[in-house]
Amino acid sequence: MSERPQCRLWLTGWIMSVCFFGALLIFMSVGLMLGLIVSDKGFYSVGLDFFNNYAPNNLPLWPLIFVTISCGALSGFHATQSPLMARCIQNEKSGRMVFYGAMVMEGIIALIWCTLGLSFYADPASLDAALKAGTASGVVHEISIGLLGAVGGIVAILGVVILPITSGDTAFHAARLIVSDFFKMQQKDVTKRLIIAVPLFIIGIVISTQDFNIIWRYFGWANQTTATIMLWAASAYLYRRGKLHWITTIPAFFMTNVVVTYIANAKIGFNLDMSISTIIGVVVSVLLFVLFFRLKKISE
Repeated sequence: MSERPQCRLWLTGWIMSVCFFGALLIFMSVGLMLGLIVSDKGFYSVGLDFFNNYAPNNLPLWPLIFVTISCGALSGFHATQSPLMARCIQNEKSGRMVFYGAMVMEGIIALIWCTLGLSFYADPASLDAALKAGTASGVVHEISIGLLGAVGGIVAILGVVILPITSGDTAFHAARLIVSDFFKMQQKDVTKRLIIAVPLFIIGIVISTQDFNIIWRYFGWANQTTATIMLWAASAYLYRRGKLHWITTIPAFFMTNVVVTYIANAKIGFNLDMSISTIIGVVVSVLLFVLFFRLKKISE
């Protein structure tokens, strides 16, 4: 109960920041799409063939297509892992709006940037050249400034930049609470907060000095893996209570295959052959699926 006042204070500040940053996101999403429609650049017909792989360096579409865009149609569920949500949501029914809402909104943002990437440049080769010249951040800058001008472009870029900033703030806050729960350290005293927070900040600073492209790959995989774990947890909860569980069990099975295959094949993982990695992904998914149905149902 002592955590409630702190929770309400944090939640009030969080809601205010969400309103402001949410407005930036809305401007970014709507503004860039309208800018693309009315721009003299128009929509390019890049002539993409569904059966051809246009990925740079001929990277495999499976499973990268489900990991590359981290704010995809699944990752809203990773928010359920945050202890902030466990402390601040007073009714489980609110989870539908919070987590499904996050999933839908992040999916929309992902689709908008897919559309921009495919439509702003004349052909896949031009997009590939832009990525090699300035990485993904350079593409975001070029598209935003090109469609909305200097002022509008800066606002749109802020809408993009604020995503990792707020995610990092939430991650540090959540990590501190997880560590404090594990070691049973009360967090009312500022000194005890700093004992946990300072080492976390040092780790964050060290990580920020590394190659961003490599960090982003780990982030994309970890993002979807966390969501996958949550899907299995939700499936177990529903199954044990005799409720419809397939709505989360099927996505959990599929995404297990995705994340296991990716980390088995990726250079940042085990760097195995794709065929072997795919087999490992299928085997792990099936094993978890079988173990899942060994759970015992309970009566409420």
